[in-house]
Amino acid sequence: MAVQSTDTETLPASTMIEFEQVAARLDGRLIWSGVDLAIEPGQFVALLGPNGVGKTTLIKIALGLLAPAGGRVTVLGGPPGQARDKIGYLPQRRSFDASLRVRGRDIVRLGLDGYRWGLPLPGLGGGRRREAARRVADALELVGASAYADRMVGQVSGGEQQRLLIAQALVRDPQVLILDEPLDGLDLPNQAAVAALISHICSRHKVSVLMAAHDVNPILSYLDQVVYLAPGGAVSGPPEQVVTGETLTRLYRTPIEVLRTSDGQLVVVGVPEPAARHSDRHAG
Repeated sequence: MAVQSTDTETLPASTMIEFEQVAARLDGRLIWSGVDLAIEPGQFVALLGPNGVGKTTLIKIALGLLAPAGGRVTVLGGPPGQARDKIGYLPQRRSFDASLRVRGRDIVRLGLDGYRWGLPLPGLGGGRRREAARRVADALELVGASAYADRMVGQVSGGEQQRLLIAQALVRDPQVLILDEPLDGLDLPNQAAVAALISHICSRHKVSVLMAAHDVNPILSYLDQVVYLAPGGAVSGPPEQVVTGETLTRLYRTPIEVLRTSDGQLVVVGVPEPAARHSDRHAG
């Protein structure tokens, strides 16, 4: 599955994530190859395609959790995994049990304190506790979750939970934010709200975002680049060059329409959702 990049400009020195002719194997099978990608500071980039084509595999390679089968990957100027403290990561959406007695604020604090579920680490001085509390408060304010931060996480809506999880990924003030299907399971208003929030984080705070998604429509108007993985191949580049009926029809091997609304927005119509093509459910 070779990617045809539509952007041939020279890459800037400030590139945050760079893939050069990268290939991936899963269970011994080549699932995609030839991927070229360059994400600059403050860019919002979507990784698109149906379940099972290898979106999460690409994310794991960017995080340094999987080695590529070929090509070259650099993240923040070094090998993947070297600068994990500068990367915020939100894995595929998980739901919280309604009975869970953990505050939203503590879920965010987990981004600082890890396995202790947001409880302060022992031995922290007053200055460090205050700094941790300030970071949590800043992250909550950034995502608009301060009003319900002290409620039990199981008692807030799905969209509010997702904002708390994005705050958790932001609490260490990362330069790169990697989100795996953050809109999955949300209704349309919450999808739109979360997409607008992520765009705001990119533009105001110059955080580079790589976000996996099944449906491009809720985020299309915010995107700087797209990477499509589909049964008929793959392609990357600016949305206006990649998101066309001709390109998507070739990728999905079925007729796809791209319409333009009266206000100039693109809408993709008719993208199918085939069954997973390999055994890793989370490689979608």
